Amino acid sequence: MSTSLSVITESPCSLDVDAVVVGYHSGADGPEPASGAHDVDAAFTGGLARTLSLLGASGALEEVHNVPSGGALTAPLVVAVGLGPAPGQGTAPDPDRLARAAGAALRARGAKQARVALALPAETAEQAGAVATGALLGDYSFTRYRTGEGAEKAAAEALLLVSAAEGAEQAAERAQTVADSVNLTRDLVNTAPADLVPEDLAGVAEEVARETGMEVLTLTEKELAEGGYGGILGVGQGSVNPPRLVRLAYSHPEASSTIAFVGKGITFDSGGLSLKPAGAMDWMKSDMGGAAAVLAAMRSLALLKPKVNAVGYLAIAENMPSGTAQRPSDVLTMYGGKTVEVLNTDAEGRLVMADALVRAQEDEPDLVVDVATLTGAQLVALGTRVFAVMAGDDETRESVAASAAAAGEAAWPMPLPEELRKGLDSAVADIANVAGERWGGMLSAGVFLKEFISEGQRWAHLDIAGPSFNQGAPFGYTPKGGTGSATRTLVRIAEDLAEN
Repeated sequence: MSTSLSVITESPCSLDVDAVVVGYHSGADGPEPASGAHDVDAAFTGGLARTLSLLGASGALEEVHNVPSGGALTAPLVVAVGLGPAPGQGTAPDPDRLARAAGAALRARGAKQARVALALPAETAEQAGAVATGALLGDYSFTRYRTGEGAEKAAAEALLLVSAAEGAEQAAERAQTVADSVNLTRDLVNTAPADLVPEDLAGVAEEVARETGMEVLTLTEKELAEGGYGGILGVGQGSVNPPRLVRLAYSHPEASSTIAFVGKGITFDSGGLSLKPAGAMDWMKSDMGGAAAVLAAMRSLALLKPKVNAVGYLAIAENMPSGTAQRPSDVLTMYGGKTVEVLNTDAEGRLVMADALVRAQEDEPDLVVDVATLTGAQLVALGTRVFAVMAGDDETRESVAASAAAAGEAAWPMPLPEELRKGLDSAVADIANVAGERWGGMLSAGVFLKEFISEGQRWAHLDIAGPSFNQGAPFGYTPKGGTGSATRTLVRIAEDLAEN
């Protein structure tokens, strides 16, 4: 169930809620109340800041302290969260810091706090949107498989955002739509692979399309074979669960531009006959994170209705070892006719993506953006929190990276060195699916995908292998498990294209 969010202007001191969230900056002499917190701070004898100092609080970013109100407020609990140093005079608080703090506060709330008021800095629509987004993302919980006590920590029933800023309600509504979509991505990534085989994921996409009024077309294994989708079929042929290709479409009557998204949807990646070691396989249910992000972004666009046409392709398969699985040294004929020698069956994502990329260009988009948990080399290069942006030209790469930053997601532009193409030469086919050497694996995967992009087509590739799934402790508004990485970025890219 989605948490409801509404904007109010009343003082947080008298609100009939279970908890009030306020922010504190780290000052020279201890925590200092941030904008929105002054009424609450003054309601405590001697000030809440003094109590926080006694508790050892400093106001550092994402530091959280739960303080009983003792009757000082109508709400029984105050959740004080650190915002870090106060911004300089004339400088507004950083939206990403506000979002992270709001998320940390909602994660730390007690299980019984069903109604929560947010009295964090929200003096502009941008700040209000950041607080709302962070809170909605931080309040996420995945309890599908929990029983008994483990199921108690559910999402809040309602969030009340205290703000009198012009445009705050519209910003909050957008935050609700996008956050719900991010949480859909998280739900799909967290779902056990036995419960989300290719047909299941395609079914979810069809349901989302019906609910939002999008066009949807699903190609079955028979239709994929008839259409010549050799990459998707080759990856999926080792599984008893056949592959799918889903096309979603959103259109606006005043649109003058079209964007195409392509997402990798490997519902479980064993590596195929090039079997992964056990330690690298237990989180491979997340290998459909790219397709989930595309589906969720398309959902957001259908609800937000920017003046742009958008198509989304979900290239879905399960990569399993069996007597029918593709073999190293097999040659596949991809959609469009190019041939690929498969040297490693664990480099399967680029095979399904290549088919879908060629198909997506038939929609004549102004921009193609693909998103995939494509390489382990991405984690080596950029770690677990920053995804890579590669593109066919510098302008597109920088534009997409800027959209990611504006969306509040950490991304870094990376090159596609021409010399890496030679490493993908095949002795028997047009191209091999892996290079002969291990160095620059993330980049050579991007170079492989570029081979399926037509001359003059604007295209960007996002490798989200690390950021799509958090194996460590929760932080900010990011939970353990599926993160929803790149969903917000895709939405912002489409909105930027609509505006420009």
